[in-house]
Amino acid sequence: MTGPAKGPSITRRRAHETGGTHETDETLARAAVTALTGQLALAPKPGLPDPRDLGARVAGEDHCSLRWSAKALEPGLAAMAAAARRTGSATPELRAELGAIGRSTEHSVALAGGGHRGALWVLGLLVAAAALEPRATGRDLAATAKRIAAHSDRRAPRRPSRGSSVSATYGAAGARGEAKAGFPHVRRALGTLAAARSAGAPEPYARLDALLTVMSTLQDTELLYTAGPHGLRHVQAGARAVIEAGSTSTEAGRAALAAFDADLRTRAWSPRGSSGLLAGALFADSVPAWSGPPAQAV
Repeated sequence: MTGPAKGPSITRRRAHETGGTHETDETLARAAVTALTGQLALAPKPGLPDPRDLGARVAGEDHCSLRWSAKALEPGLAAMAAAARRTGSATPELRAELGAIGRSTEHSVALAGGGHRGALWVLGLLVAAAALEPRATGRDLAATAKRIAAHSDRRAPRRPSRGSSVSATYGAAGARGEAKAGFPHVRRALGTLAAARSAGAPEPYARLDALLTVMSTLQDTELLYTAGPHGLRHVQAGARAVIEAGSTSTEAGRAALAAFDADLRTRAWSPRGSSGLLAGALFADSVPAWSGPPAQAV
């Protein structure tokens, strides 16, 4: 079992009367990237890239590429925080600006190795929410992100994405639906993290339990695309089986996890949507209450 111990909370600096600083934006962005790399470092993750892959040539290259390209998200995330702080409220204009920054950041990440598109969507909205509501923590960030996501991106390309096409085909919520609902799976992951820690579970086990909680109910459009509805139900049932066996802090739960992981790797099914939402939960979990004023429009 590998995975970092729970890192220190983000140290935010008191804002000026404008509601924040450039330094605050960068701090939020770094915290989001730390959450993402923390998710990448966690193992064993069923069907997902993790440090165990470093011994395999193809999978190892994929994992190294994901770790490297995660760093390319930081400038874009800082720009999203700055946009939210400057705008001061969850307006259609902010939603459009976040979308434009996100598309530019996707291009930068692609040049650095690719990946993280789902995580960028989750983390971008949560970072913007943290910049808008400096006093908000955890679940409150999800509520603020919901207000941002309620607006349509007026500058978005008219061509539907693969995820939105799959959502339309199968009636799944997808990434947009998850955000518009206030990231229910981020909130469930936060609840699992808190419960596991209260029960004395080591941090890596608490994070794995949170990941499995997300997998057990998420309508993952990537899985629907690659494995169809039957494959999605299979993954959800496998995650629930680990939880029902006692979760990953028990011997029975770890045995169920190993079997689940082996099954997904044999089938080449990767529930990547869950990993991005876990990163979002780890970011929200790391943001403490802040005594500074909320963001204000300039």
